[in-house]
Amino acid sequence: MACDITAGRVRPCKQSLGGLGKLFLFNYVENPFTYANGIATAINPDLTEVFEYEIEGDGNNVSESFVSDRNAGTSLNTQTSTIVLKKIDATTSAQLNLLTYGFPMAVVKDRNGIYHAIGIDDGIDFTVVQSTGGAKGELNGYTLTGVSTTGSLSPKLDSSTVTAFLALV
Repeated sequence: MACDITAGRVRPCKQSLGGLGKLFLFNYVENPFTYANGIATAINPDLTEVFEYEIEGDGNNVSESFVSDRNAGTSLNTQTSTIVLKKIDATTSAQLNLLTYGFPMAVVKDRNGIYHAIGIDDGIDFTVVQSTGGAKGELNGYTLTGVSTTGSLSPKLDSSTVTAFLALV
């Protein structure tokens, strides 16, 4: 059967970190990456511009929930991204308006240096919460929640694809 398991996994060392370090957004491009077996190996030449967002702190994450349904014969991965951008300003607010209107796609770099391609089937639907906080020590900034769906877990960019991708920033 084409969907039989073909490999196992050994116990990994306890040296990985949770969370994200960078967010890269780009406008919708059909099939932005060539990928197979969970690895993105090339970039679509139509992808010509990428925007980098520096993120820090523990509030940034991506969660993927891959669920199969034997009755429907389907498998669906729901990708949920939470990103916190500090400090409200007019330029960022204008860009985040465009983000919610469009069908952006993303690559996130986790704290282990792995680049995950997110929302690459249909784009990402974002909710943006702009908050000034009530106390002086609370967040003045934006909380972005992005939701996208796809038929598999996010592909990871190989090293040559990461190099080519970063050249577009």
